[in-house]
Amino acid sequence: MLNAKIPAGPLNTKWEDYKGHCKLVNPANKRSLEVIVIGTGLAGASAAASLGELGYKVKAFCFQDSPRRAHSIAAQGGINAAKNYQNDGDSVYRLFYDTVKGGDYRAREANVHRLAEVSGNIIDQCVAQGVPFAREYGGLLSNRSFGGTQVQRTFYAAGQTGQQLLLGAYSALERQVALGNVKMYSRHEMLDIVKIDGKARGIIARDLITGELERHFGHAVLICSGGYGNVFFLSTNAMGSNVTAAWKATKNGAYFANPCFTQIHPTCIPVSGDHQSKLTLMSESLRNDGRIWVPKKQNDNRKASEIPEEERDYYLERRYPAFGNLVPRDVASRAAKERCDAGYGVGTSKQAVFLDFAAAIERYGNIEAGKRQLSNLSKAEIIKLGKEVVAEKYGNLFDMYAKITGENPYEQPMRIYPAVHYTMGGLWVDYELQTTVPGLYSLGEANFSDHGANRLGASALMQGLADGYFVIPYTLGNYLADEIRTKAIPTDHPAFVEAEKQVKDTISKLMGIKGTKSVDHFHKKLGKIMWDKCGMARNEQGLKEAIEEIKALRAEFWKDVRVPGVEKEFNPELEKAGRVADFLELGELMCIDALQRRESCGGHFREESQTPDGEAQRDDANFSYVAAWEYKGPGQFELHKEELKFEEVIPSQRSYK
Repeated sequence: MLNAKIPAGPLNTKWEDYKGHCKLVNPANKRSLEVIVIGTGLAGASAAASLGELGYKVKAFCFQDSPRRAHSIAAQGGINAAKNYQNDGDSVYRLFYDTVKGGDYRAREANVHRLAEVSGNIIDQCVAQGVPFAREYGGLLSNRSFGGTQVQRTFYAAGQTGQQLLLGAYSALERQVALGNVKMYSRHEMLDIVKIDGKARGIIARDLITGELERHFGHAVLICSGGYGNVFFLSTNAMGSNVTAAWKATKNGAYFANPCFTQIHPTCIPVSGDHQSKLTLMSESLRNDGRIWVPKKQNDNRKASEIPEEERDYYLERRYPAFGNLVPRDVASRAAKERCDAGYGVGTSKQAVFLDFAAAIERYGNIEAGKRQLSNLSKAEIIKLGKEVVAEKYGNLFDMYAKITGENPYEQPMRIYPAVHYTMGGLWVDYELQTTVPGLYSLGEANFSDHGANRLGASALMQGLADGYFVIPYTLGNYLADEIRTKAIPTDHPAFVEAEKQVKDTISKLMGIKGTKSVDHFHKKLGKIMWDKCGMARNEQGLKEAIEEIKALRAEFWKDVRVPGVEKEFNPELEKAGRVADFLELGELMCIDALQRRESCGGHFREESQTPDGEAQRDDANFSYVAAWEYKGPGQFELHKEELKFEEVIPSQRSYK
């Protein structure tokens, strides 16, 4: 069994006790310790800024032209924190409980409780940085609801919360760059970990402009490179998002945990054709006011405006009256798929449901009329007032939808359908965020630790900043306190030479194939296999077929992929080829993981495991563990289990009814 190094004692004192007893590094020694940070999204930027502020020598790497381009910028809806500003019964325990339950009891209690504990500090930190959170008329910070909760705890900045939080972390990072505590390497991609005497001691990186390979030493390496949702090709992730950094860590001995746990987001703009390279997210915040429905009649081709109220099925409100449209993402996604599969879908593809703001617009219009003491208004005047309120709350999201679809969401319902969004799986880490390789840590979406089988909305930003600002400064020091006598290792050490040679050989192999098919050809094929057979619904036969199909596709890739250009120059196709090669290996592991997890859990619906009314059926007796996979060679993995113990939240059949 894996040792998660969870501190002893009551759950609500573990983190305080840990901080009070962990080892410290004095300021003079910090100046001689070097830390490498891979990725500069919320987790990476906050970690690099915090460690630089503490006095460590930090090197930060990102493949974008600026840390501001990290995919954290795309997060829309908000960030959770247990501040109870609304006086509606929220607390640290309630946030902890909602997160464990929302993850379908497949997360580690100690990590989740720590996340809830530090959540309030994150808001204070970000406000101090100048993050422009939405405020009430009187100046107090505003909150809204998100799925899976019955309180309002989500802080937000219109529909661009991720962008504003990233700018705050970026400002802190750039301050440390200016002070010389952090050295920034943009347009660089990490292509391998360097291990010396079993410990992570550096990386091999490629300068994406010149194509040159570089060796970098570090006393510790932090993987903060985000998730792997692009294994499905079509996802809400930026096209550059990939698994390469985490996968190189896996091939160097870091276990990969729960790879089959991927988040399906229920409110995305549906696929419109084979030409698409990504999907667009419509923030979950829209479910605060939008009502989701389909026609009661199968294969109904009428426009939404032509379908009267009594012929509409508000299926989430019908099936889950306690939570309604604010059920967790996995529940909402599965319900939408079920309705569409049963023939009630809308739009030309019939793979969509309606998200309707008509009732909200009218309600807000009446409220606004009352605030302004206006009477005897016509319905058109009330709707006009309501649209102004909705535009203030969600305007940029509505504008984005209109630009992409050519439809006006103020006048007709949005069409939405589930899509791959976030990955709960990732590198296995212990309580200190350290992987199974000493000196190698993983933060944010790149690790598995906090979300179980389903992430609640507005928790990704919370976890990334918690890990970077408030966890790693303590836990990393506990490791580095024993490294103060370790001098910087020269990069001509044989381990660096060998790691660089392996990277060179892989690049030369990719360039030398000179096949007939593009990288995207293989990526799209892999994505279709993954979505069809390891997506929202999966079964034993389909997963076994997928494993064989991916093996065959991988063999074809290494025989027939075409990578144009040369290696010693700016070559985006070469970058993509390396990343897709890693996806082809990860995809097989995801299917292997899904095959051995013979239970329905979160958004991962094993057709063989369901309740009589079609809900997910967990198997706590046999699968209450984290599946951590050790890489043993191409297509070969050994399963290690971390048993999950629930002392505060007793697992039960989830109900949002």
